[in-house]
Amino acid sequence: MSIHWPIIKTCLRCPREVAFVDDWRAWRRVEILVASLHLAGEIERRCSSKTVGVLLPTGAMMPCVALAAWMLGRTIVPLNYLLKQDELQYVIDDCETDCIVTSRTMLEKLKLSPRAKSILHVEDMRFKGCPDLRIPAMPTPDDLALLLYTSGTSGKPKGVMLSHGNITTNICQAIDHVGFTRDDILLGVLPQFHSFGLTVLTLLPLTLGNLAVYTRAFIPQQIIRLMREHKPTAFIGLPSMYAALLRLKSAGPGDFRSLRFAISGGEPLPRAVAKDFRERFGVEINEGYGLTETSPFTNCHLPGQGHIGSVGRPAPGLLQRIVDAETDRVVEARCEGEIRFKGPNIMQGYFKLPRETAQAFDKDGFFRTGDIGKQDADGFLYITGRLKEMLIVGGENIFPREIEEVLNHHASVHESAVIGMADETRGERPVAFVEMIEGETFNEAALRAWCREHLAGYKVPTEIFRIDALPRNPTGKIMRRELKPMLDRQLAQAKA
Repeated sequence: MSIHWPIIKTCLRCPREVAFVDDWRAWRRVEILVASLHLAGEIERRCSSKTVGVLLPTGAMMPCVALAAWMLGRTIVPLNYLLKQDELQYVIDDCETDCIVTSRTMLEKLKLSPRAKSILHVEDMRFKGCPDLRIPAMPTPDDLALLLYTSGTSGKPKGVMLSHGNITTNICQAIDHVGFTRDDILLGVLPQFHSFGLTVLTLLPLTLGNLAVYTRAFIPQQIIRLMREHKPTAFIGLPSMYAALLRLKSAGPGDFRSLRFAISGGEPLPRAVAKDFRERFGVEINEGYGLTETSPFTNCHLPGQGHIGSVGRPAPGLLQRIVDAETDRVVEARCEGEIRFKGPNIMQGYFKLPRETAQAFDKDGFFRTGDIGKQDADGFLYITGRLKEMLIVGGENIFPREIEEVLNHHASVHESAVIGMADETRGERPVAFVEMIEGETFNEAALRAWCREHLAGYKVPTEIFRIDALPRNPTGKIMRRELKPMLDRQLAQAKA
């Protein structure tokens, strides 16, 4: 079971068919295959590591690189181009790659300078002519295909190990559960360094043989233009994206008439957004759910199912249970508990982190999601909260410790604590409280500038408040839940 063999067969079966349209051009399936063979030759010459880093904008070149690496039996590591230099370099070093495939244009624009033994710029590649033919690798289902880095509770990203079997299974689960066919046209704007953008919006259409349309950035006017031009049948976005489309005065019901599926994920979908979208455009937004560790697709509510507020039933072959996090006992229907999953799409573990891997699973082998929810008697899942201290900002997962580590290294800060604040456009936004070192002056602008220097933009706190003493329990642990009423008081005073 491999990811690349079904894709190769689809490319050979329909070579002249357009597979992708991105911001640069349309790609036929034979062009995907030829580009991948050219890249495979270059990667083989320049890369001796098992892993291959990929730092590219959303588009058709990303799957070409992935296909090339898998032909060679390598593991790809999609790199998040939104990270700051230090954050990015930590991932590059941790994944042990000596080769990064990237774009010189993108690096210059983002002012990134990744360090590795070999940096391969796609602009320098010649994709014309006949590449060297090769017999692609024949991996086992357990062979590592993908390392996806996600936020860690310790402040450092963790590499989620996904095998060929994990990804291949999840592609089949999504196709069977949602009912995708070769006639579907997918419109993708989610970054391909995200598991959803890579598995569902990139690898699924390559495997199934349907058309995928990409754009590298979410620009509402651009989305509407692509809707009008390509008439997609499926659009997958964040709630904040749907909210932004609602604010676009030039959009109308006719622009969305081709959609069979409008799926929202990454963060809770506000009821008001779902209601207004349905009333204005005649489109029902269906919520989905998944995690990087689950490859990622686990659940999706489908049109006409009528369970408002639900993210749907679990995918085929996936066991779903709701468990009391304190006792590990399965709770009854409609009772809240931690959501846990077991199935062939669940990760192999965290890269080089055996302790964290062991802690991620319970005694029955179910993955602990850290999310709180309930299911009804029909198996429909409802997300109601989070067990983990995690924020979701514009679909990006952030653990408070990531931001606190940076603030705590500032010369004026003794200690800090970060919590999430509800935000209409981004779901949540990070807010920080800081204890100052005695004698130091509090300067919010300077602290925010410090954060911008060391963190990706979406992780920078929108407000930083000084506090005499952070609330702590008897053992000295900071109690973040007590910061919420303090934040409410601060905001009330600011309004007054």
